[in-house]
Amino acid sequence: MPALLLGALLFLCAAPPVLSGEVLTVGGFSSASPGTTLPEHWEPLLFEKIPAHTRYTLVKDEGITVVKAESRAAASGLIRGILIDPEKYPVIRWRWKITNVINGSDPRRKEGDDYPARLYITFAYDPARLDFLERLKFQAARMVYGDIPGAAINYIWATKTPVGTWTDNAYTAYTRMYTVESGRGRTGEWIVEERNILQDYIQAFGRRPPLINGVAIMTDTDNTGEQATAYYGDIVFMQSTRGAD
Repeated sequence: MPALLLGALLFLCAAPPVLSGEVLTVGGFSSASPGTTLPEHWEPLLFEKIPAHTRYTLVKDEGITVVKAESRAAASGLIRGILIDPEKYPVIRWRWKITNVINGSDPRRKEGDDYPARLYITFAYDPARLDFLERLKFQAARMVYGDIPGAAINYIWATKTPVGTWTDNAYTAYTRMYTVESGRGRTGEWIVEERNILQDYIQAFGRRPPLINGVAIMTDTDNTGEQATAYYGDIVFMQSTRGAD
């Protein structure tokens, strides 16, 4: 999946709401009714050159409404444009489940840039945080690819990459991949994940982050031609960590 085309989401983020409170519920899927196609405030994330799209539906799983993603040689996501200050809300917490891994998945190669489950965090472009050379590179990238986000972190479920590994995105230097889960060992199991985005951004890019301007979920299989099914539970931002269940 061409990561730079994630810039297509920015029209959603032109004037997103700013949330406040101790816990920010960005993906409140559990409060939705099953059977509807899209959760409230979320929109399809489509890619111009990929005609086959992943199917997303709200379903009941273990008595709770979640998002089910089904992908067969396809790619698309769900995106919510939203402004969040990672200095105030540095912790993201979500849960997910997959039914299978993708055999050909490899974050180092474009032909392997498929994952049964991934969660995107996109960040606003802030030229004041970049040096002159970085600003030139970013402007050049915008001339080629359009209105791309300033940076992005992908939390991925890999196949062979060890958990805790940072990988450069196969398409762009403005996106870093972090392996949260890997392999078949926990397929079919609901897993609660928790990451400190502030710390992760500093580790990934070597500087403090600008505002978060989007959150996306995606199950994609377009590069490998395989199939995958995943489930996504609620997504929240918090001021401090609780520890994964």
